[in-house]
Amino acid sequence: MQTKYAPISTRIKAVIIDSIAIIVLMYAAVEVFNLFESIPNYIRISVFVSLFILYEPLLVSIFGATLGHFFNDIVVKQEANENRNINFLIAIIRFMTKSLLGWVSLLTVNSNSKKKAIHDYVAQSVVLPYKPNKKASTS
Repeated sequence: MQTKYAPISTRIKAVIIDSIAIIVLMYAAVEVFNLFESIPNYIRISVFVSLFILYEPLLVSIFGATLGHFFNDIVVKQEANENRNINFLIAIIRFMTKSLLGWVSLLTVNSNSKKKAIHDYVAQSVVLPYKPNKKASTS
């Protein structure tokens, strides 16, 4: 059986959901800040930058998926071992490449059999449909 890879349309839907999730998290941070009399600007900036930079790498390295990936039934895995998540450092490099290139990173998705974007080449990752572990039922 040949492995299927996530199409560009699904990946774009995941990015849109993740953008909304980050906005919601930032709004929640503002609401928490409003509970205090004064929060120094450096703390506000640190929280917002951390949310933006760490959201995707943390979730992808720990769970193999962000909220956008989860709701679109896709996961990010190592190309060499499609059962393993990429590590945190590689996830950061992947995210930074993706962020710096923007939509240009997606230009290669339809030109290769594994539907890899430029940031996937850099991270040696692939985006796959989510397949839950099927356990034998004991009835």
